[in-house]
Amino acid sequence: MTAEGAGGAEQADLDRRTDRTDRTDRPHQVAVLVMDGLIPFELGIPHRIFGRARGADGRFLYEVTTCSAGPPGEVRTDADFAVRVEHGPEALARADTVVVPAAHERGVVHEQGVLTEELAAAFAVIRPGTRLVSICTGGYVLGAAGVLDGRPATTHWAHAEHFQRLFPKVRVDPDVLFVDDGDVLTSAGVAAGLDLCLHLVRRDHGAAVAAEVARVTVVPPHRDGGQAQYVRRPVPEPRAAGTARARAWALERLHEPLLLRELARQEALSVRTFTRRFREETGLSPGEWLTRQRVERARHLLETTGLSVERIARDAGFGSVQSMRQHVRAVLGVSPTVYRRTFHETR
Repeated sequence: MTAEGAGGAEQADLDRRTDRTDRTDRPHQVAVLVMDGLIPFELGIPHRIFGRARGADGRFLYEVTTCSAGPPGEVRTDADFAVRVEHGPEALARADTVVVPAAHERGVVHEQGVLTEELAAAFAVIRPGTRLVSICTGGYVLGAAGVLDGRPATTHWAHAEHFQRLFPKVRVDPDVLFVDDGDVLTSAGVAAGLDLCLHLVRRDHGAAVAAEVARVTVVPPHRDGGQAQYVRRPVPEPRAAGTARARAWALERLHEPLLLRELARQEALSVRTFTRRFREETGLSPGEWLTRQRVERARHLLETTGLSVERIARDAGFGSVQSMRQHVRAVLGVSPTVYRRTFHETR
């Protein structure tokens, strides 16, 4: 295949992996399917994240609709109030993305791994190719619907073992924040739903749009899906040295070769102690963390500047275009050139 042909194939692949709402006049339609026992916080996540995303012209990029599997009406939550849902399963039929947040009420979905008749009928109206997303134990619904069979997925770490027993065909990974398997995405507990929804905005419209949503929402703009979802000691013990100073120091020097001993020296720690505490605080090794920060730097420069790929590779600290291409493709699924062509100056 020629280089031009390869680039065209990569672009087509990115188009399939993303749902670019700027192709049509209508916003991308997101339907949030709720059930009794709904966790209100999780209902708010897709409304807050997708509902805040705007294009360069100020128009909203998504339209979010809450719906139930049956007739519209009151849906109980796990709090001391209910929510009134104005839409039924007809909203699923016109959705481009369906989000299933968690519900604490036990039933055949969680206990036997099968859909109720009402849920089965609701899933039957979802169009082929619709993107399916679960937050926390909302993944039980996708598992019961059979859409996770043979796929990688995650859920809240406390339910992962039970989830795997109930759905043995699913490749459950209990140690990540979310799993992106193209048209089916699953997330871990509660706040990981924020990370997943921001990831989708980033996938659909680029890092700058997602970063603005995160800034308005006052949440971190990016936590990689592969980051550990359960870090036992997220902050240092009292009077114990942490690694925040070293991370800040490294972010100012991503363009330089950074050695582990130099990072450890910023905290006056041995390499062994520094590495252990770094992983305890971030869920990542120092090397993994540095690579992800460099990919984010490259992503930002590809979107917002006209710098050459060679210059971006150097400024992001990859050392060579080949190294940057390898890491960017591993994270974004396409080459730096295709990513830039898709997202540069499109907002």
